[in-house]
Amino acid sequence: MPIHGSLFTEYAETTGQDPFTLQNKKMLKIQMQYGPVNAKLGSMVAYQGDVRFTNTGSGGLNKMLKSKLTGEGVNMMVAEGTGELFVADLASEIQLFYLENDMVSVNGNNVLAFSSSIEWDIHRVNAGRASMMAGGMFNVSLRGTGYVAVTTKGDPVCLDVSGAPTYADAEAVVLWTSGVSMDVRVDTGGLKSMLRGGTGELVQMAFGGQGYVMVQPSESVVEGGAQQNAQQSSGGGMLGNLLGG
Repeated sequence: MPIHGSLFTEYAETTGQDPFTLQNKKMLKIQMQYGPVNAKLGSMVAYQGDVRFTNTGSGGLNKMLKSKLTGEGVNMMVAEGTGELFVADLASEIQLFYLENDMVSVNGNNVLAFSSSIEWDIHRVNAGRASMMAGGMFNVSLRGTGYVAVTTKGDPVCLDVSGAPTYADAEAVVLWTSGVSMDVRVDTGGLKSMLRGGTGELVQMAFGGQGYVMVQPSESVVEGGAQQNAQQSSGGGMLGNLLGG
């Protein structure tokens, strides 16, 4: 081979045979022989073998209506076939975990891929105080058994909320596990918000209960999720029926 050096060995494809494997911090390898997978639309960067893609959009009429009314959700595609699929999202870091008959609440912008055995939907979080803020806050729930991959801007921290009251900048929260309760706190002395050109009111998310909250070292979660007041007042009635509120 006329090309010398360690390039092709240092960055060779991982030999891991699990259904979901991190090729590196910013790329996920999926073994397609285990069955179809859901992935963020446009996240495919490469594949080998015979992989076919179906654009499912927001996941059906019910989810599409919820997505339009709340500003939350994620456009998905279903991949199926044989071989290996590689997915990524703007070179963001990928965090991979396995759910076993459990649930996580995720900001829709951070969802990258999950097993087809995982059910997902848009749900209202903290319908009490949050509902007084432009009508509500919303996230994507992932529930069941299977692999889940989410993206973060940089290496995150997973905070155990059971030890002490936990607060986070609303734009930095990526997800939280079942058993965690969330409330909204408005810090009227938010100097950081004033420096951004805001009013000085900084929205914080307060967590309690039992479980973990994942926070990324970047305040880039600006679209969708519980991190955005997304409900339009004109859609309140339909939204309440869809979300059971």
